[in-house]
Amino acid sequence: MSRSGSHSHRVRRWCLIAAVVAVWVQQVEGVWPLPQQLHQSADRDCLSPQRFSFTYGRDSAAQTGCSVLDAAFKRYFSIIFPDFTTLSGLLILSNDVVLMFVVADMLSVSEGQAVLRSVSVWGALRGVTSCLLSLLFFYFINKTEIVDFPRFAFRGLLLDTSRHYLPLYAILKTLDAMAYSKLNVFHWHIVDDPSFPYQSRTFPDLSNKGAFHPFTHIYTQSDVIRVIEHARMRGIRVVPEFDSPGHTQSWGKGQPGLLTPCYKGSVPSGSFGPVDPTVDTTYKFMESLLKEVKFVFPDSYVHLGGDEVSFACWQSNPNVRKFMEKMGFGKDFTKLESFYMESIMNMTAALNKTSIVWQDVFDYHERIPQDTVLEIWKGAKYQTELSRMTQAGHRVLLSAPWYINHISYGQDWRNSYAVQPQNFSGTDEQKKLVIGGEVAMWGEYVDATNLSPRLWPRACAAAERLWSNEEKTLNADLAFPRLKEFRCELLRYWKYVCNYSL
Repeated sequence: MSRSGSHSHRVRRWCLIAAVVAVWVQQVEGVWPLPQQLHQSADRDCLSPQRFSFTYGRDSAAQTGCSVLDAAFKRYFSIIFPDFTTLSGLLILSNDVVLMFVVADMLSVSEGQAVLRSVSVWGALRGVTSCLLSLLFFYFINKTEIVDFPRFAFRGLLLDTSRHYLPLYAILKTLDAMAYSKLNVFHWHIVDDPSFPYQSRTFPDLSNKGAFHPFTHIYTQSDVIRVIEHARMRGIRVVPEFDSPGHTQSWGKGQPGLLTPCYKGSVPSGSFGPVDPTVDTTYKFMESLLKEVKFVFPDSYVHLGGDEVSFACWQSNPNVRKFMEKMGFGKDFTKLESFYMESIMNMTAALNKTSIVWQDVFDYHERIPQDTVLEIWKGAKYQTELSRMTQAGHRVLLSAPWYINHISYGQDWRNSYAVQPQNFSGTDEQKKLVIGGEVAMWGEYVDATNLSPRLWPRACAAAERLWSNEEKTLNADLAFPRLKEFRCELLRYWKYVCNYSL
């Protein structure tokens, strides 16, 4: 058989498959998260890889050479036509895909073409994801109209890379799945008590002495750049967290004098507590480290932590007690933490960065810069915290109900799906201050061997809650068929597109 005859046979085979699965496709809309408006008809087009082409609209602000979109089309082609990965060029949809930038985000798929309109490159990127990864079934696509936009601007996922080191490929794989789910913020909880894997240029001993291994279990500056660029090409921002004054045991191994010496009676016990907030050297160190963080991580946000500070060591230390007396703090160690956190937040502001802090900082009545974002992690009464924080005029992130490192038997994604982020006592203006939320995957029992099956598709429940219209997505039974289909699409994406060569 000639090459052209072989190709013709393949095209006919694809169309036959499309016809066989047509009834099934009608019953399952595979788009996840659900768009704001979605209208599909029974009309279908069979796709041929040889007829796929991609064209920017004449009036489009983006043209060939837009690295984000050009790279996205190359990636997605491998999913649509895995047998034709050697074809060159930017190849998408039967005749053309026109990207034009107008007022509303809209995707229209009709006979012979798909037209995608977006106000930004990032909107176009998400629209392409919806079209090419969620609407395509076995080389065939329905006639579709989509109008879409995110409900919340901040749709995050936290990875903890201190308690267990996560190799670079595991992070990149997670970023790909995030983009597929329209999550757009990678909260990199990069260091903590167990290890300090971030390799600092300014303070190299932090990782040399504080990482699990100074060569094999670190993130070099090149690694960080690769993560940030991989994320950027998928429309994801990278927000690092350097949590202090607690959660800093690994810091002290490479930075002598940083942590507070604990006492037993009148003599040092040999153990150390949180960062010592009473000495000038602490603030000089933090200022230098934050300057480096500003240089390495370009995002406007930086997470400063501020949670779970044990006061026992501070209370045992005579120098700390003298400082407390001098400052008029009495025996209220929350005031000492407030003093420290206020200083660090002021440093961040001076570097033109916006701070994100855990809710403890607000709970201790600290004087918080008004633009600081507060993140709620304590699960019991998060609605009360939402009300209090927004009443104080602060922007808020919700992560408390989405700590999915906790697992239970059965479909526990339904618990995440039932969350209503704006269901609290407050005015409409207060509810606008909830800018989004985060899925949190803490690393006590998670490493590269079980990260993906714990995250996906369970994280998708929060992804839809943060993107989609709440009134249209409260029924988990109706969502379940779409979630099953989405999981299959995600597995196909990893198989055909993701190449994490290091």
